[in-house]
Amino acid sequence: MSRRVAEQLRQLQAEQARSEEPPALVAAVASGCAPLGVLAELAAQQQRIIASDRRSLLLLATRCADLPVGAWFADLAEGEGPALRILPALAAACGLDPEHAAARPPLPGCQAYPAYLAWLALNGRPAAVAGALVANFTAWGGYCAAIGAGLRRHYGFADEDCAFFDFFARPAIALEQQAAEALGPNRGDAGDTGDTGDAGLDGGTLTAAREYSTLLQAYERLFWETLDALPVARPS
Repeated sequence: MSRRVAEQLRQLQAEQARSEEPPALVAAVASGCAPLGVLAELAAQQQRIIASDRRSLLLLATRCADLPVGAWFADLAEGEGPALRILPALAAACGLDPEHAAARPPLPGCQAYPAYLAWLALNGRPAAVAGALVANFTAWGGYCAAIGAGLRRHYGFADEDCAFFDFFARPAIALEQQAAEALGPNRGDAGDTGDTGDAGLDGGTLTAAREYSTLLQAYERLFWETLDALPVARPS
């Protein structure tokens, strides 16, 4: 593994952690104050998000198929499949069947994140996108861990109902290590690879990773804020 790249990824994570407070909705679920209607909407919106993110990650993998980071994107995309399969249990626990979940309209504030990831899949520097995604793993995983614990403690959800959040709450250490390896020295020397030969986090790539990460996290916060603003009565 490239120690230098691993340290750069940790630095990106630390920068995001310093600038981010947990969303109010996450705290509300953790304390049992969020209505099930909001959680049902979360499940419906995530169904769209995961399907879109999977395609975006596969496109990124295709753009740099001859580089190690391409395999990393492909592995990340493959992980979206299990998440999509366990999502219906969460929706059902919130009173939302699959048909109604699929029929829920997209909320612009919730779909900003996947829309930006799709833009990055087309226009972003793949190595920088990988760095940005790693930088945001910790925050998302922490939110999912807090929600999973809150659903069990205050809502009586079973393990199956919380499996979606448990899936993402698991430490992403292996993915982070694999990213550092894929972005290490000489990993971008693949001949004439056009805009995909930017593996590594030097110079402009690191700057781009920081920019992408900041925007991804802002759009994720918008996701939580949009859900929190829904006109659903909170439990007394």
